[in-house]
Amino acid sequence: MNNDASVAYDATRTLPMTVHNTGFMLDRLGKDCSPLQFLRELTQNSIEALVDTPDSQGEVVWDVDWNRWELTGIYKLACIDTGIGMTGEEMLRYINMLSSSTHVQSHEANYGVGAKVAAATRNHAGLIYVSWKDGVGSLIHLWRDPTTGQYGLRQFERKDGTFSHWVRVEDSIKPEQIENHGTMVILLGNDMDENTMLAPKEAASPSRWVARYLNTRYFTFPTGVTVRAREGWENPRSNTDTNVLRRITGQKEYLDRHASSSGTVELSSANARWWVLKDENALGQNSGFVASSGHMAALYQNELYELVSARAGTARLQLFGVIFGYTRVVIYVEPMNGREHDLVSNTARTHLLMDGEQLPWADWAAEFRDKMPEAIKDLMEEVTAGSTSGDHKQSIKDRLKQIRDLFRISRYRRTRTGALSVAENTVGDDPDQQNSLESRKGSGKSGGRGGRAGDIYALFAVDEGDPGEEIFAEVDPDVQWITVDDGTRVPPLLDDRAAKYLTEQNEILINGDFRVFTDMIARWHERYSEAPGSRSIIEDTVREWFEQALIETVLGVQALSGSQEWSVEDISKALSEEALTAAVMQRYHIDNSVKRVLGARLGSLKEKSA
Repeated sequence: MNNDASVAYDATRTLPMTVHNTGFMLDRLGKDCSPLQFLRELTQNSIEALVDTPDSQGEVVWDVDWNRWELTGIYKLACIDTGIGMTGEEMLRYINMLSSSTHVQSHEANYGVGAKVAAATRNHAGLIYVSWKDGVGSLIHLWRDPTTGQYGLRQFERKDGTFSHWVRVEDSIKPEQIENHGTMVILLGNDMDENTMLAPKEAASPSRWVARYLNTRYFTFPTGVTVRAREGWENPRSNTDTNVLRRITGQKEYLDRHASSSGTVELSSANARWWVLKDENALGQNSGFVASSGHMAALYQNELYELVSARAGTARLQLFGVIFGYTRVVIYVEPMNGREHDLVSNTARTHLLMDGEQLPWADWAAEFRDKMPEAIKDLMEEVTAGSTSGDHKQSIKDRLKQIRDLFRISRYRRTRTGALSVAENTVGDDPDQQNSLESRKGSGKSGGRGGRAGDIYALFAVDEGDPGEEIFAEVDPDVQWITVDDGTRVPPLLDDRAAKYLTEQNEILINGDFRVFTDMIARWHERYSEAPGSRSIIEDTVREWFEQALIETVLGVQALSGSQEWSVEDISKALSEEALTAAVMQRYHIDNSVKRVLGARLGSLKEKSA
């Protein structure tokens, strides 16, 4: 009798899982890659091939396939390395298998899919691999078959009439960098006439797009490895001033050379490396081959992930507390990897995952703000020292006293006799401390017939927390006026926007260059043009009343926090740059207030005309 429970299983008889439609899978995985990801994948393959040589050194060169150009006049991009090389049989085995590599695969190292996914899916006409090992050259052609849509090795007909998926090649086509061993990968694009030296539309610095991408992808390269990229390829090759191979170093060399100070801040699950760049025009003189102004990224295994610059970079730097001088600050956060945290990149190597989740940027930002380096503090003070913004805080506070109850934001503190149940994240031992805006009142009994929201078991939930009482704390946001002239605003920050609210810092940055503000200043200055010294008084008055309008808007929206109908996302939208701009678009009441104040300080317009 055959009893299933007694059947012995033989693991060697397991039927391996296979892929039904490899072409579809590659195309789908390719969509997860960034447009220029193939530059990283082929460069990394070349670096690993260099490490396998006896002296673990050599060069990687991104250049024109000059053989093809001389024969056809068509420019094709090629990646050349002086690594260990491959035989025809090795290329057949490693290149034509999706998850295959010459190195041991692991979650921390090579997956064996990168170049095939990132490069092949963007070069349907194919990738030509020409490799020399022990002085013998071999060639294969990986392409997307136009008939079947499948990826694989194209077949060659030998001179003797037989067919093979790889062929031997003569040394006359060997790039000048390669001697006894090395590999050249030629990117053909989607058709044989395509110029693959041209920058894709997504690329920054089109004339130096390869150097720009690789510099901003790598922090540094291994010792003994030299990486270069061709620039000015359409100029005569004899002109070495314009048709050159630029050395690529990664971001570290540039940052170290152009920093006035640098250091590391230890965070709970990461180390934050920071640089304050020198106050020099070099920030704009690199001609685009590196990221030379303020930005942020994650650092892992000497590569940069999730690099953000421009608007996104400014927003993240300000989240980290770098509110001013952000064009001169660079922060790379290097997550810890080991017993406490599992750190890997996703398959497309576009993002890092810590313990299976996205990187905790907000948590790191809070820690960094608490440990802000003195050099960055000094930079911010230096930038704001030239600000002409007046201090209107007290006068606005005095006026708002009359309606303070309308802006009350509930806070709670523990007390034995308290009638409320206070949760941990709502308690403020310091009445001025800004905390979460949620509290729960009541005895824990369910409501009407519907009970609490959610499953029936929610009826058995109890209110958690300690006894407490409600307190009211004044949490008026701080305000800073910023302008291009005094150096506190650098475009495109707040271009044609009124203000920006920094939630974590509870601070409003108001754009003094915004046309609504400048137009009203100009209007009243024209009316008081004969009054000596009126310009500064008018500007200060106009700013004060617009400032109050923005403070009231922020306080009013904050009071909605914790409501069932207002999610965190809703609050964020209500405090966005566009929403704050809308808040100052009504001018009638502000204009009347300005008129009243100016009349008292400069005299009424009737008196001026009398």
